[in-house]
Amino acid sequence: MALLTHLLACVFGTGSWVAINGLWVELPLLVTVLPEQWDLPSYITIIIQMANIGPLFVTLMHRFRPGLLKEVAVIYVVVSVGVVACLLLAFLWNYTSLIAGTPHSTAFLVLTFFLALVDCTSSVTFLPFMMQLQPQYLTTFFIGEGLSGLIPALIALGQGSGISTCANITHTVNITTGNETEQSTVFQLETRYLPANFSTLVFFLLMTVMMLACLLAFFFLARQSQVWELSQQQLFPSSIMLSSVEQISNEGAGSQLSGGCSCSKDAKGHRDILPEKVSYPLAKLSFIYLLIAWVSALTNGVLPSVQSYSCLPYGNTAYHLAATLSSMANPLACIVAMVLPSRSLALLGTLTMAGMGFGAYNMAIAVMSPCPLLQQSQWGDATIVLSWVLFTGTLSYVKVMAGVILRSRSHSALVCYGAVEQLGSLLGALLMFPLVNIYGFFKSADYCSLQCPT
Repeated sequence: MALLTHLLACVFGTGSWVAINGLWVELPLLVTVLPEQWDLPSYITIIIQMANIGPLFVTLMHRFRPGLLKEVAVIYVVVSVGVVACLLLAFLWNYTSLIAGTPHSTAFLVLTFFLALVDCTSSVTFLPFMMQLQPQYLTTFFIGEGLSGLIPALIALGQGSGISTCANITHTVNITTGNETEQSTVFQLETRYLPANFSTLVFFLLMTVMMLACLLAFFFLARQSQVWELSQQQLFPSSIMLSSVEQISNEGAGSQLSGGCSCSKDAKGHRDILPEKVSYPLAKLSFIYLLIAWVSALTNGVLPSVQSYSCLPYGNTAYHLAATLSSMANPLACIVAMVLPSRSLALLGTLTMAGMGFGAYNMAIAVMSPCPLLQQSQWGDATIVLSWVLFTGTLSYVKVMAGVILRSRSHSALVCYGAVEQLGSLLGALLMFPLVNIYGFFKSADYCSLQCPT
C-alpha cells in the first residue's frame, strides 16, 4: 500500500508544471509554424506572469475568507481545466486570426494562459494538500515535480522537433534589358524543416494523458488523505491514554502532580524532530531575497524571452537541444541540491555570478542575432547549448538552496520567498516584452539565407 501511495504522489507531482514545460520544449517546432515566430517565447513569458492571478486569488481567499475555498475541490477544478486545455490545444494550436490586421495564434495564446493558470495555481494548492498525507510522501511528490520537466524534454528529444536542413532551390526569373526580356536561373539556399517523428497533435495528446494521470492519482490520494485523517483522529485519544498509563506505572500514583510535565516532555520530543529554526541578520536576509528576485527575473523573465534569438542563428538543431537539455537541467539541479546541499551564502553568490556570466553570453548572442559569434562553426553550436544548460542548472541550484535556507527560518519566510520570486519574474517579463515585440530590438532571419560577413 505504501509503494502504491508513493507512486500516486509521484504521478500527482508530475502534473504540477508539465503543461508549461511541454510548451517550452516544443517551441523549436512551434516557432516555425505560428505567426509570432521568434517572438513567441516572449509572448509565453508574459502570459505566464499574467496567470499569477490564480495563486494570488487563492492566497487572498485563504487570508481574508479562510475555510471558504475547499482545497480538494479547487485541485479537482484546476487539474480538470488543465486536462481540457491540453486536449483543446492538441487540435487548435495552429488556429490563427487577424488582430489589428496582423495574424496571431489566438487559440494557442488563450489556451496557454489557461495552462499557465493551472500550473501557477498548483504551487499554492498541491503542496498544502500533500501536508495532509504522511511526511515520507512529500519527497516523492517533489521527485514527481522534477519529472514534470524531465519527461516532456525526453518526449521532445524523441520527437526531434524543429530539425531543419538547407536546400538549394532553383528559381527562374525574368530580366528585362531595354526591349529584350531574358530568363535567368537563380540558385538560393532555403530552410526546409524535416518532418518530426510524430506530430504536435500527438505531443499535446501525450501531455493530456499526463494531466489525466495526475487527475486520477489525485482522486486516489484524496481518499488516502481521508483515511490518514481518520486514523489520526483515532490515534490521538489512544496516545493520550497510553501516555497516562505509562506515567502512572513509571512514577507511581503519588507523582500524579508531576503529570503536567509529560506535556513538556512530549513537546521537547517534537522539537527534536522538527528542524531547528535558524535566525539570520537583516543584511543576510536582504541579500537572500535580492538574490531570489534577481535570479527569478533572469530565469523566468529576461532570458527565456530571447532564447529563440540566441539559439536559432545556429540552426534549429541547436535550439532544439538547448530547449530540451536546459529543461532537464532544472530537475537535475534540484536532485543535486538534495544530495549536496550548501547553505553558504558565499557559494550561492559565486554560483549566481557564474550563472550571470552564462546568461550574459546568451544575451550577447541574442543581441548579435542574426549574425552571432562562431555561427558557421560547430563550436558555436556546442557553446550556446552548453551555456544555456549551465545557466539554468546553476541558477536553479541557487533558488532551491535559498528556499531551503528560508524554510529553516519560518513559514512566513517561505511565503515571502514566493512573493519575491513572482515579483522578480514579473519585472523581468515586463522589461523584455516591449524590447522584443514593440521596439524590435532583436532581429530574426532565415538561417540558410543569411548574408553575414565572414
